[in-house]
Amino acid sequence: MSSRTLSHSAVSSQTLSQRLALAIGAGLIGLALVYFAGFSHIEAVHNAAHDTRHSAAFPCH
Repeated sequence: MSSRTLSHSAVSSQTLSQRLALAIGAGLIGLALVYFAGFSHIEAVHNAAHDTRHSAAFPCH
């Protein structure tokens, strides 16, 4: 048995275009969630988003 320590490096095998596509997709999902919460007629959803913005010290009005 060897006492050598193996080191693992995290190398991304994704191309730049794949990473860009993932970033754009994540951004679009994020925008959809913000739009849904901000303009929702469901009062509980809107109030939860509103309270979260206040707890993060983010001005919302």
